[in-house]
This record gives sequence, C-alpha cells and structure tokens, in this order.
Amino acid sequence: MSVSIRLARAGAKKRPFYRIVVTDKRSPRGGRFLENIGTFDPSKDPGLLTLDEARLAYWQQVGAQPSETVARLLKRHAKPVAEKV
Repeated sequence: MSVSIRLARAGAKKRPFYRIVVTDKRSPRGGRFLENIGTFDPSKDPGLLTLDEARLAYWQQVGAQPSETVARLLKRHAKPVAEKV
C-alpha cells in the first residue's frame, strides 16, 4: 500500500477549507483516510496552516510521501519557524 499525505477538501461552495490527511494513494480526494494531521485555510491572508508536527514526522519516517501541494505548503510553513529561531 502506497501512503501519501495530501489535502482533502471540506467547507462550503466558494469557501474552501482543507484537511491535511494521510491516505492510501488509491483513495479519492474526499474519501477514506488513515489519519487527519492538520488543516489549511486559504481564505486567511497568508493561508493558515495548522499541523501536528509529531504525526507528520512519524508518517514521513514510515514512508508516506507528501503531494506536490502539501510539500509546497510544508516548505512555506518551515520558513517562518526557521526565522523565529
């Protein structure tokens, strides 16, 4: 089973809200998932990303691959954390 970390759309029409989920690659975008590890709200100005860092690290350690979009969000999320340190 190939596991990926990707976005699952939620929210109303014209008001998107995404959950960051760990799922089997074969599952549909809004289908079953193994674990919900965060959220992304693009309606906020810079885009609000909340994430369970420990669970993300665990899933990446066991081989889960982030989608292109999630990888871009994680990269953007890592910059402000690095600047604060």
